[in-house]
Order: sequence, then structure tokens, then C-alpha cells
Amino acid sequence: MNFEIKKSKNPINYKDAIEYMEKRLIDLNQNNSRNLIWTLEHEDIYTAGTSFKENEILNKSIKVIKTNRGGKITYHGPGQLICYFVIDLKKRKKDIRKFVSIIEKTIIDTIKFYNIETFADKNNIGIWYNDNSNIKKVAAIGIRVSKWIAYHGFSININNDLEKYKSIIPCGIKDKGITSLNIIKNQNYKKFEDILIENFISNLENQVF
Repeated sequence: MNFEIKKSKNPINYKDAIEYMEKRLIDLNQNNSRNLIWTLEHEDIYTAGTSFKENEILNKSIKVIKTNRGGKITYHGPGQLICYFVIDLKKRKKDIRKFVSIIEKTIIDTIKFYNIETFADKNNIGIWYNDNSNIKKVAAIGIRVSKWIAYHGFSININNDLEKYKSIIPCGIKDKGITSLNIIKNQNYKKFEDILIENFISNLENQVF
């Protein structure tokens, strides 16, 4: 697959990012651009996917942006790595579940590089960590597929403010917690972004789907 890699160093406005991806989707569908993988951070923001419910907003004073991605409500902010993508699936087997499993494997492989074991859960999308039998989410996934082009992406908690999650029921899940890599293991995650991109491209190219 032919990829353009974007790595934004300054925080990107959420609405600007969505508009950019939607324009890219049109261009890619018309064969006028390449597949995109884009890593970035957002400033503090709450976003709600297509299946969220109003009662999942616990703090009614927060502003929530409704989006067309799948999933429920989540938080983005400094210290959290976002990986957006616009990837054409038309020339491959049209299997969304397989594509999601590649994302899951990419996140798990990257975190494992730092000697942390995480896992996917078929009943609760995302990547999870077993903290002494307390299951906590460390990465969220929310995608949309239009004309068999997948976009939006996933987020990984590295060193973000977990207090922000107290204003919502994250991803609509009440009985599990939220954590970050820095809380699990305080170490240097400086190269995380590059390892993630390398794993994502490798998994996309090496797995037939």
C-alpha cells in the first residue's frame, strides 16, 4: 500500500482534522491521493460517536462534539496520542472486523515493545490492561467506513489527565476503568509514535484481508 505519513507536533483542532480527513476521503476515492496515516494530539475535547446516549454525559457543563464515527463518548487531550487514517479497502477483502483486528494488533504490539501486556475484548472495543484484576482501558478505537474507505482512528493514553474522564461514562462502559501507559509503567515513551506507525504499516501490508 502507498502511504503518506503525517506527524503533527503542535495540537490540531478537532474539527479541522475531521474536515481534512473527509476531503482526503473524497480525493482517495477518486484516486487523487494516497492512503494516509496521521499522528497528532488534540487540546481538551469530548467527542461522541453515533451510538452514544445523553445519560453518558455526567457533567452537563462540558461541551461535547457529536461526530459520525462509530462508538460512544470519549475524551481527547494533551498526552494522548491520536492516530487518524484514511485507508482504501476497496482493493482488499471487504472485512471491517478484520481491519479492526489489525488496529488492535498494532496497538498491542506497540505497547508490548515497552514490556506491557494488553489485550483486545470482542465485547468491549478498545485495548485493555489487567491491573490486579481491575480491567482498565488504555486505548480507544472509533472508525467509520464510507465507500469502503476507512477513516477516523484510535487514541492511546500515554500521559494524559485521567481526571477528565470523570465527566463522562467513557465509551459507555460503567464497570471498567481508564489508565495510561505512564501510570502502568513510568518510562520513556518518546519513540512510541514511530514504532506505532511502523507496526501499523507492517500489519496492513503483511495480513491479507
